[in-house]
Amino acid sequence: MISPCNNIRPNLVGDFPEIHPTALIDPSAQVIGNVKVGKNVFIAPLAVVRSDEPGHDGKVSPIVLEEECNIQDGVIMHSHGGDEVLIGARTTVAHGAAIHGPCQIREGCFIAMRSTLYSASLEAGVWVGMNATIITVNLEAYTYVPAGAVIRSNRDVWDLRLVSDKERAYMENVLLATNRLREDYRRMLIASAEKD
Repeated sequence: MISPCNNIRPNLVGDFPEIHPTALIDPSAQVIGNVKVGKNVFIAPLAVVRSDEPGHDGKVSPIVLEEECNIQDGVIMHSHGGDEVLIGARTTVAHGAAIHGPCQIREGCFIAMRSTLYSASLEAGVWVGMNATIITVNLEAYTYVPAGAVIRSNRDVWDLRLVSDKERAYMENVLLATNRLREDYRRMLIASAEKD
């Protein structure tokens, strides 16, 4: 883990983030409490990943970011006491998105800019378009949610289509670009540390 600032800290019950040493967290991002950050996760500037609200048992459930998650600028993640948030491996959460638990977002999803998820479950490969809102529903694998959609019931889900091959390719390209960016930043930080 590379983070030269005090932006990674415990919550009020003493849970400290568990961060894989290959994760890259921008110094302006905030990672607080019972957060588990996996291998090669990238957390960009001004993101907030905050797991600090205890449940009825006094314990704080985790926010889990699996391998190669891409958490972009200004993303906010939090959860009700006792509820978990899971972001599956190789999922992109784009600029300004808000995810409030309980949420389960499986591997390879794409959560576009300024979208909002609350108490939602997404299977693998789901695309959530810009400014879309998903509340208290479950989405099957490779479901496509268009930009600006409000999905808050099973009836809303019936009208959704599957992700196209073109959209799958776009999702993969975004992840590859972010992985390259993460590694470029890592090389820059290592070079800077070697000069000191």
